[in-house]
Amino acid sequence: MSEIEVIEEILLKKLEGKFVNVDDNEKLRLIRTATKEFYPNIDDKDIKKIFEDLNTLDPISKLVDDINIEDIMINNTRNIFVYDSKLGYKKMDFRIESTDELEKFVAKLKLYKTNEDAKSNIIDVHMPNGSRANLITSPRGYDITIRNFKQVPYSIIDLINMGELTYKVAARLWLYVDGFKVRPANILIGGMPGAGKTTLLNAMFSFFRPEQRIITMEETYELNTEIHENCINLETSEDLTLEDLVKNCLRMRPDTMVVGEVRGSEANDMLTAMNIGKIVMGTIHASTTRDIVNRLTHSPMDVPIDIVPIIDALVIISQVYKNNKPIRRITQISEISGIESGKVLLSDLYKFDFKTDQASAMAPSITYRDILSNMLGIPPQYILREEEIRAAILERLNKLGKTTISQINEVVRQYYKDPKQTLIDLGLINE
Repeated sequence: MSEIEVIEEILLKKLEGKFVNVDDNEKLRLIRTATKEFYPNIDDKDIKKIFEDLNTLDPISKLVDDINIEDIMINNTRNIFVYDSKLGYKKMDFRIESTDELEKFVAKLKLYKTNEDAKSNIIDVHMPNGSRANLITSPRGYDITIRNFKQVPYSIIDLINMGELTYKVAARLWLYVDGFKVRPANILIGGMPGAGKTTLLNAMFSFFRPEQRIITMEETYELNTEIHENCINLETSEDLTLEDLVKNCLRMRPDTMVVGEVRGSEANDMLTAMNIGKIVMGTIHASTTRDIVNRLTHSPMDVPIDIVPIIDALVIISQVYKNNKPIRRITQISEISGIESGKVLLSDLYKFDFKTDQASAMAPSITYRDILSNMLGIPPQYILREEEIRAAILERLNKLGKTTISQINEVVRQYYKDPKQTLIDLGLINE
């Protein structure tokens, strides 16, 4: 073992957990300070060499940087698989060759660890690019699963271009998020694991009004909320459950509460928040809108059925296959219209049609439309017309190449401020 390798082995133990949320300059400073404690005469070139080695995630650096790769699965020294958004599961033609190499790779990941349960040998890691890694020991060594963080999140127009939804469905979601400022909708997005629930939820952030105070609560931080100044991101820990965060959120004066994934008893607090006038958005594991209702009203959530109708809209996103390739589609949108004979009534607005490869309209929005109509004192037809206008705005933005979340949000904010001038600027109406 070379002198550099000996130094690195010492540093990997000494700096464990010290690289979380620090930039490269701070990493270099930490390495220099720690090294000089036991090698005071070390050359600066060697320090930089050590930094370059400890700061790389080889052999998976290229996988982490690939925008199409959603998950990386390192099955100890046997093989490496990835989940590619375009191709599905794919086995790599390389692997971590030896247990020594795996141990060193794990030690480098531990520089970014945020939590370690010594009893079960489970380690959570915040990687430098924002991705999250889960490490667990097995008889063969470490098994590592990395949820790859997309540096530039998909926008609603990106999802339209991918065929996940249409302009009209996107406009409907815009209406739900905005609610003409007076009454945004309470929304749950359902889907199975890996269906794209969080991606869709994140894309909808471009529709928030700038004055809204948004608080997100997640078990693992995934939502990208950088475009909003008055936004707080909360994450669970060993001491704070999601239920704790939802309860405390009510003390933080939120306009909108975003629950990353509803799984258990926090569902009751979430519905209570809706019931006292807070707007809540979130995701939940479910395959249909009826399945969402069933999950909410049964263990471990056990939400009383009589308060379920406080939720306005349920959206289902699914992974379907086309030409043997996985694709994501919004397959169902339903509004909750009350309770009859002890059963929650669902009104389907859209359902996926395999012939057209998109969610086709089933019936117009009535329940939520009438809520807005009554609160605003305007005819229901005005709300439906507004949906058409917003669909046209999104289509025009796509043609103009303004497709990122921030670009969409900029125009959305202009529209909230001066609708007529925005439509003139986009060339949708004449002066």
